[in-house]
Amino acid sequence: MKILALESSAVSASVALTEDEKLVAQSFQNCGLTHSRTLLPMAESLLANCGVPLGEVDAFAVAHGPGSFTGVRIGVATVKGLALGTDKPCIGVSTLEAMAWGARALGGLLCCVMDARAGQVYNALFAIEDGAPRRLCRDRALKLTELGEEIDRTPYFLVGDGAELCYNTLKERCPGLCLAPPELRFATGYGVAAAALPLLRAGQTCTPQELDAFYLRRPQAERERLKRLSESNAN
Repeated sequence: MKILALESSAVSASVALTEDEKLVAQSFQNCGLTHSRTLLPMAESLLANCGVPLGEVDAFAVAHGPGSFTGVRIGVATVKGLALGTDKPCIGVSTLEAMAWGARALGGLLCCVMDARAGQVYNALFAIEDGAPRRLCRDRALKLTELGEEIDRTPYFLVGDGAELCYNTLKERCPGLCLAPPELRFATGYGVAAAALPLLRAGQTCTPQELDAFYLRRPQAERERLKRLSESNAN
């Protein structure tokens, strides 16, 4: 089964084509350009270079969050459009879980972290067992200090765009932390496809209309609006 997988939930962008467990091709960019400019051209170029027509793709997968609100929306909207045009199913996977699948060669325990700003991170913990990630907790948004209290001295590999922030902040409190190598640190299209494959095989897909973004926090504009309303009501 061929999966075209897209990841655009953070600063980097990635597209991968897989056939069952095999990685056929992958494109990755971390150049600072907006995903609205890069993501779809990356997908089109990758398929063209592989000689695979869009109609031969069996399913479209995307990291549907958590992550950048704009980046997640771009990825989800792109997959919706591709799936609608081909009448193929969609699969939304956790960005943090996609990171764990992409870094599972490290083995051991993985602490996947994304910078959520305001002293918080998006986080999930995984244990690699039999070559696959097993969740130790749900996706959550929490303060770095809270994460430090939880993981303490346990040896974790740090994965994600918040890995360096987490390491620099917690390394004295949590001496067991280790930064994953740069090439395994970020979510990739291949990680998304690997996370999506068991779901595709189990028939746990959705229609383009059903595919939605998964946010752990409200968008900043909405949070600020609610804060103003709360302050106005208090006065």
